[in-house]
Amino acid sequence: MTTKQRSKLKGLANTLKPSVTVGKEELTQNIIREIQTALYHRELVKVAALKSCDTSARTLCDEVCRILGCEAVQCIGKRFVVYKRSDKEGIEHIEL
Repeated sequence: MTTKQRSKLKGLANTLKPSVTVGKEELTQNIIREIQTALYHRELVKVAALKSCDTSARTLCDEVCRILGCEAVQCIGKRFVVYKRSDKEGIEHIEL
């Protein structure tokens, strides 16, 4: 992903509300499945880690990207944004 593409995705992610929240149990199979479903439907997903989550957002982001094969867009504080092009038909795809 180029810096221009990442910059565009950051701009789009600015207005997003977190669609998945990671709690103190951290990355369970259900959380991974939620992120995967959100990526399939939206392509761009913002994830928030609660204060009770001991793992840093950067580590969570790296782990999600490794498991799901998505791209890390941004990681600030306790939130991170990931992107993966969806093969779902009938949605408006993000043009990079």
